[in-house]
Amino acid sequence: MKLSIHNWMRAETIETTIRRVASLGYHKLEIQGTPELYDTKEVRKLLKDNGLSCWGSVTLMLEERNLLAKDEAQRARSVQYVKDVVTMVKELDGHMVSVVPGTVGKVVPDGRPEEEWQWAIESLKEVYEHAEAAGLLIGIEPINRFETYFVNRGDQALALAEAVGPNCGVCLDTFHMNIEEDNMFDAIRRAKGKLVGFHVADNNRMAPGMGTLDWTKIMGVLSEIGYDDVLSVEFCSPLDRTPANPYPNSIDEHPEGLSPEQKKFLEDHGSSSVTDEFYTMLTKRSYETLSKFI
Repeated sequence: MKLSIHNWMRAETIETTIRRVASLGYHKLEIQGTPELYDTKEVRKLLKDNGLSCWGSVTLMLEERNLLAKDEAQRARSVQYVKDVVTMVKELDGHMVSVVPGTVGKVVPDGRPEEEWQWAIESLKEVYEHAEAAGLLIGIEPINRFETYFVNRGDQALALAEAVGPNCGVCLDTFHMNIEEDNMFDAIRRAKGKLVGFHVADNNRMAPGMGTLDWTKIMGVLSEIGYDDVLSVEFCSPLDRTPANPYPNSIDEHPEGLSPEQKKFLEDHGSSSVTDEFYTMLTKRSYETLSKFI
C-alpha cells in the first residue's frame, strides 16, 4: 500500500507541496481538480524529480458544476469539466479520478429523485467512456449530508456505479463515512472489488491520529477485502477562531496565491488558509499515523 495526499488543503504552489510531501515520506500526489492551473509537463517533471508520482485527482464541484443539473447546458459544461480532470490525470500518468456528482453546498434538488438519478447516470456514462478510452478509473465518492443531498453513503455510490458501467468504482472517505454510515467497516466490506480510491481524515477532519477513529481496524478491514492500493490523505482542519484555539499559529492571515475558488471551497468546509507550520504538522502527523500500515 502507498500513501498519497491531496494538495487543495493549503494555498501554495504545487512545487512547495510536492517538495514538502516528498521530504516527509509520501509516495504519490492526488492533484486538485483544477486543470487550468497546471502545466502537466512541468508537474510531471516536478513529481519525477522529487521521487513522486500522480495517483489521481478529485473533482471540485463548486458553483455551477453539477452532473445532475436540470439544465442540459449546465450538465454538459459539468461533464466537460470532469473530462478535463480525467485528461489532466492521464497526462500525469495517474490512475483514477474521484467524482462527486452534485454541487458541494447545494441543498435544493433540481428535480424529482428519478429525474436526478437519470441525469446523473447519463452524465457519468459520458465521463466513464472518456475515462475508459484514457485507461483511467473513476470512483464515485459519497460525501456527507451537510455538503450534498445526493449520494451520501457507500451503498448509494455502488448503485450509481453499477448503473454507469462495469469498471466504474467508488471512492470512500473515512470522515464522511463516520457521519453517514451505520457501520463504516461494513460499508467498506460491501465495496469489495469496487473500491478504487480511499480518502483518509479523522472524525474531526483533522489529520489521521488526531481524532477518535480506529485506524488499526480500518486498515484491517481494507486488508480483509484485498484493497492494497493507495491511501489519500485529505484532512481539512476546522479552524478555531476563538481564544480557545489550541493552535494559535494555524491561521494564515495573509495567504499568497489563494484564488477566489480555493478560498470559497476552504471556507465552505469550515476551514481557511492555514500557515505553513500548521499544514506541515498535519501532513507529518498523517504520515506518522498511517506509515505503520504501508
